[in-house]
This record gives sequence, C-alpha cells and structure tokens, in this order.
Amino acid sequence: MIVEATSWDDPVGVRLRQEQEAEIIQRYGGDLEQGPKPSAEDVDVFLIARDAETSVSVGCGGLRRLDEVTYEIKRMYVTPAWRGRRIGEVLLRALEEAAISRGAQRMRLEAGTRQPEALRLYERCGYQRIEPFGHYANCAESICFERILVPSAA
Repeated sequence: MIVEATSWDDPVGVRLRQEQEAEIIQRYGGDLEQGPKPSAEDVDVFLIARDAETSVSVGCGGLRRLDEVTYEIKRMYVTPAWRGRRIGEVLLRALEEAAISRGAQRMRLEAGTRQPEALRLYERCGYQRIEPFGHYANCAESICFERILVPSAA
C-alpha cells in the first residue's frame, strides 16, 4: 500500500469522497453531517491510499485542525472491495504521523452508529469513546473518539 498526500481538489480524492458520501447517505437515509463540511480551505492534509502493484486508489482521509494541538479526522474512507485488508489502519496511522509532524497532541473524530466497521477500526487502533464534541454534541447518530498522540507536559 502506498499512501500519498494530495490536494483536496485532486480528482481521485473528489471521487473517493463522493463515494463515501453516497454510502453514508444510503446508510442513514440522508445527509446527517453536523457543522460545516470540510473544504480545501480548512483541511490541512488529505491522503490517498493506492495499491502498490496496480496503483488503484482504494481509500482516503483528511485532517482538519480544531485547535493548536488537536486535529479532526475527516472523510476517512476505504472502498468496499478493499475493506478487511487493514487499509483503514494504514491510513489512520499516516494521518496521525502527519498530525504529529504539525504539532498535534490529540486526534478526534466522529463516526456514526450505523458504521460498525469504522467503530471497530478506531477502537482497535487505540481511540477512546468520548462525549460528542463541537457540532456533534446534539446528534444522536454520532459516536465520537479521541486519541492522545503525545503525552501532555502537565
């Protein structure tokens, strides 16, 4: 697997995000996303995962800064045909490395109640469930997670 940074507007990334959005809308019967949608203006890092042998693009994920030490994972997605091969974990670790290189100490994310494979991934990778934060605070379908990347100097 090859994971590469690209621009938010990269056509492959746009296609993967459209696939992700269509899947979410199908699962929930509509677009339930809370708050502003991520954009080129607020996503600091966008990664695409490609199969090393075929160069087929199989997943993506981005980082949006929440504060000086916190990034939120946005648009994490692996195409259905490629699931079950730990690509999500590879993407997640690459996003964490990118966040750490930008001074992050904490990662946060939101997933939905109808995304059991995503919930399992985050828990398996050391993310802890937290109270819904920010725009997700009043969304019954939201499950939020956090992972401390660097111990605080408290």
